[in-house]
Amino acid sequence: MKAVMPEVPQQILNWRKRCGADQWDEMWEGVLHMPPAPNRDHQALEGALERWLWTYWAEPRGARVYHQINVASVGGWPSDYRIPDLVLLTPDRFHIDRNEYFEGPPLVVVEIHSPGDEAREKAPFYAELGVPEMWIIDRDAKRPEIYTLGENRYDEAPPDGEGWLGSPQTGILLRAEPGGKLAIRRADDPDSLRLLPET
Repeated sequence: MKAVMPEVPQQILNWRKRCGADQWDEMWEGVLHMPPAPNRDHQALEGALERWLWTYWAEPRGARVYHQINVASVGGWPSDYRIPDLVLLTPDRFHIDRNEYFEGPPLVVVEIHSPGDEAREKAPFYAELGVPEMWIIDRDAKRPEIYTLGENRYDEAPPDGEGWLGSPQTGILLRAEPGGKLAIRRADDPDSLRLLPET
């Protein structure tokens, strides 16, 4: 159920803060968005993907991967920000790290799409921010989509003949596999192939 409240009562905001429900709240141009906590399947995929990215992509390159971090435009914090499921950051972008939030575009944002969420609605914000690449991965089917930044908008990358989607920014390949698994590997390292989540 979707609801719009012209003004959120302070007691609701206080309650959300006390119980930790506000950790996924976002501000969209001054409008508070309060999505529910991601379910167990969502968190399992997010955690497995983060572990793989740290091991096979970030550490060999001196890069970083973060989950649930606020991403804002320059001067936009705290009135306009989004929280991707994962953020990929290369050393040339470490300067955007403000600890509580990133001020500017990371290399890649990853959104795990759950039914009824606003993952796709975040694309214009990321494009305007200048994020070079956005991944959307369906929570249930594990079907990936990779979008590369064109002229102020994202263009969807097509799969190759074997169904792999290639990430130009990272050299990572993604593909949905039967049984609700996400196949992931580095293009330059066949031994890095894993099916996620692994349990």
